[in-house]
Amino acid sequence: MQVAEDDSQPSELTQAEAAIEKKDYAAAEGLLRKFLAREAANYEGWFDLGFVENALGNVPESIAAYRKSVAAKPEVFESNLNLGLQLAKSNQPDAEEFLRAATKLKPTSNEAEGKYRAWLSLAQVVAKSRPEEAITDYQLAASIQPNEIEPHLAAGLLFEQANKFIDAEIEYKKALAIDAHSSDAVVGLANIYMRGDRFSEAEEYLRKLVEEHPQSAPERIQLGRVLAAEGKTEAGIAELQAGMKLAPGDETVQREVAELCATSGRNDLAEAGYRELVAAHPNDAELHDGLGKALLFQKKSAEAQKELTISVKLKPDYGDAYYDLAFAANDTKDYPTVIGALDARAKLLGETPMTYFLRASAYDHLRDYKRAAVNFHLFLKVANGKYPDQEWQATHRLITIEKKK
Repeated sequence: MQVAEDDSQPSELTQAEAAIEKKDYAAAEGLLRKFLAREAANYEGWFDLGFVENALGNVPESIAAYRKSVAAKPEVFESNLNLGLQLAKSNQPDAEEFLRAATKLKPTSNEAEGKYRAWLSLAQVVAKSRPEEAITDYQLAASIQPNEIEPHLAAGLLFEQANKFIDAEIEYKKALAIDAHSSDAVVGLANIYMRGDRFSEAEEYLRKLVEEHPQSAPERIQLGRVLAAEGKTEAGIAELQAGMKLAPGDETVQREVAELCATSGRNDLAEAGYRELVAAHPNDAELHDGLGKALLFQKKSAEAQKELTISVKLKPDYGDAYYDLAFAANDTKDYPTVIGALDARAKLLGETPMTYFLRASAYDHLRDYKRAAVNFHLFLKVANGKYPDQEWQATHRLITIEKKK
């Protein structure tokens, strides 16, 4: 890894660089250290040692050598770039300083490639803390190497994360113009189209990608999500399941499939999916709630009550799970649990017409007619004709139970 220098080189440095060419890094290290013991201010020797130590996997030693190379001759592009890259790899905060310095210096050879790497690397370092600045840096990198796809993909993602979908779309389409088969660009476009409710466009791009890469899980999974968002639930489930087979173990997708199956009435499939997830994560309250609801819709009320009870024990502030528990307990005629679950839910989420009705019905079954009447009246006060069957029941039960109070 030679940096041009006019002065004639001492023999150890010449031998070390010959060893580097042969990838004999251990020999090169010994020669360079011997040389630098005498020539401690030689920037080229420290540069070569930085390269060798990196090749040997000694990152701290590589950084130390590059630092000495920069200190010996600060205006060398390659020394600043390599030091910045090593510091970035080690997540050290001064990586930006040396990468930024590199963007202002001239490479000794292949200027366009060197400058491109400097701007790209600088953008990657500042992307989390200063995304707008990173976008500018990515765009500068792209202007230097117009046929490189990476800066467009990276800038597109940052625009997407900032909810600047038009700008993101421009960058992703520039990436596709460079590589029409870029799955990253297509997935990026699909993401922003989904978030902008442009589902048909997202589906169009993803179907082409799936046709090109039928054995690629990410594309099938993304297509499944788009189809589900379009309301094409069965087709969405099929694509997600195909994606799961190609990439087993993706629990995020497993959850999505289970939820889709539940919302589409495929509760037997939802139950199977949730059981597998619960077995892997027994302390996840939401998974127990999902399984409980899938069981409840299949009229497996006792099993549902068990799962939902676990859910609220794991997460006592889980209001929705208390509601599901109340329905399950109502089916099993466990009326004290119905009342307890509804009261707990009310503290978290307030009352609804159906919570009043369920509580009234539970008190009625327990022959606590006074409390039953109070809740039936509260139900009728807020029902407003939206629950005709229950309103008829409440009205007629009140006629009967108010005689018994």
